[in-house]
Amino acid sequence: MKTFKNRFLFNCNYFLLWIVYFVVARLFFLLFYFEKTEELGLSTTLKTFIYGLRLDISFASYLCFIPFVLIIFSVFTRSKKIESILKWYSIILIIVLSLLLMIDASLYQSWGTRLDAAFLKYLNTPKLMIASVTNFQLISGVIFWILISFFFIKIFTRKITKRIEILEKAYWMQSIVFLLITAALIVPIRGGLQTIPVNQSNVYFSSKMFANHASINYAWNFANALTHKSDGQNPYKFFKKEVAKNTINKIKNTLLVADTDRVLNTTKPNVILIIWESLTAKVVGSLGGEPTVTQNLNTLSKEGMLFTNFYANGDRTDKGIPAILSGYYPQPTKSIMKRPNKTRSLPMFPQKMIDLGYATSFYHGGDLNFGNMNTYLRNAGITNFIDGTDFDQKDWNSKWGVHDRVFMKRFENDLKGNQKEPFFKIALTLTSHEPFEFPEEYKFGKDTEENKFRSAHAYTDKVIGDFIAFAKKQPWYDNTLIVILSDHGHRSPKHDGVFNSPKKFKIPMLWLGGALNNKGIEISTIASQVDLPFTLLSLLNTSNREFIFSKNIFNSSDKQYAHYIFNKGYGTISKDGVFVYDYMGKKTILETGKNTKSLDSLGKAITQNAFQDFLMRK
Repeated sequence: MKTFKNRFLFNCNYFLLWIVYFVVARLFFLLFYFEKTEELGLSTTLKTFIYGLRLDISFASYLCFIPFVLIIFSVFTRSKKIESILKWYSIILIIVLSLLLMIDASLYQSWGTRLDAAFLKYLNTPKLMIASVTNFQLISGVIFWILISFFFIKIFTRKITKRIEILEKAYWMQSIVFLLITAALIVPIRGGLQTIPVNQSNVYFSSKMFANHASINYAWNFANALTHKSDGQNPYKFFKKEVAKNTINKIKNTLLVADTDRVLNTTKPNVILIIWESLTAKVVGSLGGEPTVTQNLNTLSKEGMLFTNFYANGDRTDKGIPAILSGYYPQPTKSIMKRPNKTRSLPMFPQKMIDLGYATSFYHGGDLNFGNMNTYLRNAGITNFIDGTDFDQKDWNSKWGVHDRVFMKRFENDLKGNQKEPFFKIALTLTSHEPFEFPEEYKFGKDTEENKFRSAHAYTDKVIGDFIAFAKKQPWYDNTLIVILSDHGHRSPKHDGVFNSPKKFKIPMLWLGGALNNKGIEISTIASQVDLPFTLLSLLNTSNREFIFSKNIFNSSDKQYAHYIFNKGYGTISKDGVFVYDYMGKKTILETGKNTKSLDSLGKAITQNAFQDFLMRK
């Protein structure tokens, strides 16, 4: 009986050690984001541990499977090899899981989601992958990784030694009992005996998304993302395919035509597209945001055509670029830009411009290989590139690439004087990306991440203002349309309410240039990035039917809408209201205005249809 008790106590102790580890990991995450944790209050913070326990138990059970099997073998032998295997198994797991814990905590600030398989796609560019992490976070993360690993390795190895040393050979029937105990791990792994296994929605309990995210076991989430790949199935299927398409087309097909005769004074203008990294409407005074961050853009808004209800379709650059240039909705947990076999079949606005006789160029001060951007852009037909390799390293910040001042000066130099027309040039800025480093004055200081964010945008705003002043003096300006918009919104500055509300995704779009027929006006149509290529091609009097997800921005119908997608969720906006849904929690997280039931159906239909299109592309 004593030998049975010792083995049973080993299993219990080993299992509980992993529970303690994950409790400490959650505590570390909450302390790492102490300001957010303070906002939760004590009661909600404690609930993150209570609700999170189900996933902690589930993943701890996975980790216990091999040790429990080894305990079965200990019935027949007192071999030291079992102790050695258990120790090394535990040491390796602790080192790997502690590293993932640091990566999870560091990336959450930029990505707004707990660790999943997405970061693996950036391993081929590790320097750029950690560019969103500050040096302080990187150094402190390595220190904590070493300390946490050392602390738990000591505890685990001491407990293993103590418990294994007292194990003795036993009657063979014990092996049957411990085999059954090992097999019984399937119950906590599944989270119980219910029909549907435990998942993230089981730990979502709060209207505050940070509390829900803190409840998730980061290791379980990562492993789940690795083992639950799409395999051709659409996880966002709510309707039959034809029902989903009809739900969309019933509205979208009424929004394809607009009176655009008076928008431009030419059908073949030069087009300059400036994609401003992370620019959110929250810091644009002309859109009701903070008044002193983008003062040049605010002034220019009175000189051109300002779109006051414009939204990003995604939350990262690798989602924003295909939305802008292909009129293609992002995928909740994937990125089509990283799938060259799929991007080849996308409609491409640059290629359409080439077919119209435009010379095309793409300018970026960083590494075009990041996120597989280079492949996507070459699939788009662009052959002329300027990137970070064309600049001196002394003009780079520590992470992403050359400062916007230097970058846009090169853009200016290439546009000086007479140009072969028509041309289509795209410039993607980067200084306003974390870690917000640049060599000039920080207008709002750099005492906090939010102030660094503001300062970086104020810096880029000066650069853009100088570029427009330069452009106005060039001979090609009178025949040019300049479009300024953001690649995506941003969590900063912090906004009230739901994290993934429209406030996070609302971005500016401003049209300037001599090719504009009407200036100093505002367009209040609700639209988004995917509508841009369709609308521009309509103005150029050429075919745009390949852009199947797009609408005409200048259609002023009250039925206009915008749809954005975030990690396992979506938001749909119309003049009637807002509907935001979370697939992970399987619940509505924001619902305002009237007729939200139709927005719910439309949002689910778009998400389903867009992801089905992604799956079908080869």
